[in-house]
Amino acid sequence: MSRPTELRVTSPHPVDRVYATMVDRQVLSDRLATMGGPGATILEYSGDENGCKYRIRHGIDEKDLPGVVKSFVGSHGITVEREETWTRAGDGYDGTVGVELPGMPAGARGTMRLAPRGEGSELVVTVDVTVKVPIIGGKIEESVAQQIRHLLEMETEYTLSRL
Repeated sequence: MSRPTELRVTSPHPVDRVYATMVDRQVLSDRLATMGGPGATILEYSGDENGCKYRIRHGIDEKDLPGVVKSFVGSHGITVEREETWTRAGDGYDGTVGVELPGMPAGARGTMRLAPRGEGSELVVTVDVTVKVPIIGGKIEESVAQQIRHLLEMETEYTLSRL
């Protein structure tokens, strides 16, 4: 079983400007330095006029984890590796996202769409979180889904502040 979560964010800025800022390597690096946690870094990055693909690492310190997750991971934090792929699709951009937590039976997969909305744009991210732990897996999924949504909100706010 998995736990879905969705984020919708509108911006007064046009699609191409939002996209260019979201996938800009320096903005991505700055965002990770600001909010990526312990060990945050860009693992891989490639892009051209047709799209962009990158893998990044986040770190979440144990003190910042919700109680139900702490009980599962113990006294150490979590490493999160995320891969995003973006491609031009008509008047916007489509993307996929994959999230892995090395050494843990958990992950997430999702889709992203950045499209025109009025004079601005709208980003829609839909992610399904899966935790393969008997009995408490559903509670952990719920907590991880909330953390992912919060992280996406913070990242989007950061990116929009750079426009």
